[in-house]
Amino acid sequence: MAVRAAVLPAIGAPLEITGIELPEPGPGQVRVRLAAAGVCHSDLSLTNGTMRVPVPAVLGHEGAGTVLAVGEGVAHVAPGDRVVLNWAPSCGSCHACSLGEVWLCANALNGAAGVHARTTDGTELHPGLNVAAFAEETVVAASCVLPLPEGVPLTDAALLGCAVLTGYGAIHHSAKVQPGETVAVFGVGGVGLATLQAARIAGAARIIAVDVSPHKEELARAAGATDYVVASEDTPREIRALTGKQGVDVSVECVGRAVTIRAAWESTRRGGRTTVVGIGGKEERVTFNALEIFHWGRTLTGCVYGDSDPARDLPVLAGHVRAGRLDLGALVTERIALDGIPAAFENMTAGKGGRALVVF
Repeated sequence: MAVRAAVLPAIGAPLEITGIELPEPGPGQVRVRLAAAGVCHSDLSLTNGTMRVPVPAVLGHEGAGTVLAVGEGVAHVAPGDRVVLNWAPSCGSCHACSLGEVWLCANALNGAAGVHARTTDGTELHPGLNVAAFAEETVVAASCVLPLPEGVPLTDAALLGCAVLTGYGAIHHSAKVQPGETVAVFGVGGVGLATLQAARIAGAARIIAVDVSPHKEELARAAGATDYVVASEDTPREIRALTGKQGVDVSVECVGRAVTIRAAWESTRRGGRTTVVGIGGKEERVTFNALEIFHWGRTLTGCVYGDSDPARDLPVLAGHVRAGRLDLGALVTERIALDGIPAAFENMTAGKGGRALVVF
């Protein structure tokens, strides 16, 4: 059955909106009709080669929808169920999984090498980061499908698959922010906005948002920021001035650039914690001297997928949504149709784009 999808024909090439032929779900697979998919900066990183995936591919790793059909052996969802897609399902048997660190699963992206669908001329397509959410429908492994708890709008729920889990996990699992601590969030995109809300939920006393654009201040404050700093060479100094010359307890970097990581680290107090969420390229080099590492006693930590376990954390996030503590709609700056994805990517490249949500 043919459906429309956004296909990446080759690394560095523009996305093409075209028809693809999806197979029926086989054993252990689920067919989902997408309600929405988030346009994440990681998708852009896939198109330009910063992150490697087999091509040609259907991209999109953040989505939610309704189950249309299930293959043999699938019991945890049924046709008609509302679900969230999980782009990094854990295998449960590798070393990381045995340690309970499912976000570091060695086999999470094995599915991306498989054949997902074909173009109308028979060209084989891969499923991007497993779930191929930039399409009207998708067929995924059952492990990539999580039941959506009640009380969460289906369209907004797409953001739970990546941005919200990442931002929430960065605060609650990686940095482990405690009530009364001070937090700085670098980058006010979708993940940054989720991180700001998570810091507010954690009870942070002061939440400083940092971005190169002065126009994002209103969004940042609505998400929970108490202060807003337009990024510059003086950002660490400005943050220390806002915190009694000490620096924040926690910085979360959501950009993936060496200069931003360094600024986030310098903005923390002596003994503070910096969590890096942003995905940078190999050419981005962050340097420190040995004396400052000793003197400042700071911690610098990488953070994959918010150190989250989607099966564990999704019900928690749904509870925050139902209670009004987490506003998923506030993370979206633009709602677009499938045809709008290429333009959204161009806006990201030009530094103009906010968080776009494809609504099918």
